[in-house]
Amino acid sequence: MKLLDISEVASASGLSVPTLRYYEDQGLISSAGRHGLRRQYLPGVLMQLTLINMGKSAGFSLTEIAAMFNKDGLPALPRDELHRRADQLERQMQELAVLIRALRHVADCTAPSHLECPSFQRLMRASDRVQKRRATKNGDRKAPV
Repeated sequence: MKLLDISEVASASGLSVPTLRYYEDQGLISSAGRHGLRRQYLPGVLMQLTLINMGKSAGFSLTEIAAMFNKDGLPALPRDELHRRADQLERQMQELAVLIRALRHVADCTAPSHLECPSFQRLMRASDRVQKRRATKNGDRKAPV
């Protein structure tokens, strides 16, 4: 099996060589050996790096991502945690949709004052409900100011 040089892995993954070294130091990936001073990797490392990138995009920390791999580098994905994260992302998308509507309305509204606009008032109330729900979920006694 052909090993990939660290520069080949960097090129194929779009990650920098220092990032690959850091991931190795953190136990996210492992090299198969060295050719001189250059680290060599099995081709499967590219799949691992794709999964790491997906995990980061989903908001998982590198520590959480590292725990999602077996010692042999194969994924051991915690399905319950993935469902929780997907639910969290879905809620975040809904919150962002409210914010997008508010921003577009502010940008396009012809009212002399946005505070007098009924549509903008509804969007502000919706945003306030989201903030209060988030504060309650996080254990805050009152909504953030």
